[in-house]
Amino acid sequence: MAREPLISVEEALARVLDGVTPLPAEEIPLGEAHGRVLAGTHASRRTQPPADLSSMDGYAVQAADIATLPASLRLIGEAAAGKPFDGTLKQGETVRIFTGSVLPPGADQVVPQENVIRDGEQITIGAPPKSKFVRRQGLDFRAGQVMLETGRRLHARDIGLLAAMDYARVAVARRPRVAILATGDELVAPGTGDAPDRIVASNPHALWALLRPENAETIDLGISPDNLELITAAIGRAREFEADILVTLGGASVGDHDLIAPALEQAGIPLSFHRIAMRPGRPMLLGLAEGMRVLGLPGNPVSAFICAFLFLLPLLRKLQGRADLLPEAEKAALGRALEPNDHRQDFLRAKLARGADGQLVATPFKLQDSSMLSVLHAADCLIVRPPHAPACAEGSPCEVLRFAD
Repeated sequence: MAREPLISVEEALARVLDGVTPLPAEEIPLGEAHGRVLAGTHASRRTQPPADLSSMDGYAVQAADIATLPASLRLIGEAAAGKPFDGTLKQGETVRIFTGSVLPPGADQVVPQENVIRDGEQITIGAPPKSKFVRRQGLDFRAGQVMLETGRRLHARDIGLLAAMDYARVAVARRPRVAILATGDELVAPGTGDAPDRIVASNPHALWALLRPENAETIDLGISPDNLELITAAIGRAREFEADILVTLGGASVGDHDLIAPALEQAGIPLSFHRIAMRPGRPMLLGLAEGMRVLGLPGNPVSAFICAFLFLLPLLRKLQGRADLLPEAEKAALGRALEPNDHRQDFLRAKLARGADGQLVATPFKLQDSSMLSVLHAADCLIVRPPHAPACAEGSPCEVLRFAD
C-alpha cells in the first residue's frame, strides 16, 4: 500500500484546530485566576474613583477663594481616607484633607500643605498650587465599562484590575485535560536508566513542564511497552478519564514496532493525517475521537518537543478561547550561512543575540539531530525555513519563533 503523502505544516495545524470550540466556563476565586483564560467579557461593577478624591495631603478649598493671593481661610474640619467630611464647604472655609479622601461638597480644589501656613483654625495660602490635585470621579473607569475581553490570559495586572472592578470570582475556561502516554520497550523512568540498552523517558517530563503554564490538567498514563493490546487499553483509559487530548510519545512512525496508528484503528479512532512535511517531526499523526483529539508525537525528544510547541500548544489555547495561538514570528539575520532546503519545512534550533547594529541575530547550531536535548536546551528559538528555501548567506533575513522561557 502506498504511503499517505506528506501534508504541509500549515495544513496539519489547520486540521488539528478544525472544529475546536472553547471548553465550558467555570467560576473560580480571583486569587486562583492568575494565568487562566477569561470566558466572557468582564465589565466593571463600580466607578473608579467612586467620587472626586484628593491626590495630595493639604486643604480642600473653593478655587474662587484663592484667585487672589495671599488668601486666608477658616478651617472647619477634616476629611480622611474612608472618613469623609460631614458637611458642605462654604465661601471662605477650608477642610484639612488627605490623599485618597473624598472631596467635600462645595470644594473643587486641593492646596498642598507645603503651600499653607496654619495658625490654629486659620490658614494662609501664599503660593498658587500647580494643579487642582483632584482625581475626578470615573477618571480610571466607570461602572458598566467593559475592561477585559473573553479569551484573555490573565496576568498580574489583570488580577489587580479585576479586584478594583469589584470581582471576587471570575469566569474562566475549564482546564483542558491532557493524557500523556509514552511507548517503547526501551524506555525507563528517570533514576533507573543505568542499563546501556535502555533510554530514560524524558519526553513526558518535558511535556508536563511545557503544558503546566498553559493550564493543562495532565493525566499520566505511564510507559507502555510496544504491545498493541496494552496501548489500545491505555487509549481506553484516556477516554475513561474524559481527556480532551491524548498525547502519545513514540511509536508514531510506520515501522513494525510503531503501534500507535494500529492501536487507534483498533480503538475505532480514525486518522486525519499521519505524516507532515517538516523537520524534525515528520512521523506525527492526528486521531479524531469523539470528544478527544489524539496527537501522536515522535519518540525523539527534540521532535516531540517541537511538535508539541507547534501543534499541541495552539490546540490547548484554542480550547480555552485564546486568539494568540502561536508566538508571533520575529525578523532576524542569520548568524551563519545555510545550505538549500529540501521539500520539508525546517525548524532549526538557534541562539539569539544582538548584533553591533542592534539587529536580532539567530545563529543555528551546526548539529541539528532530533535526539540532542543539549542543543534544544541551549536554544532560544526556532529558525523557520520554508520548503525548497535556497541557500542563504550569513546575514540573510530569516524568521524565528522564540521559546517563551
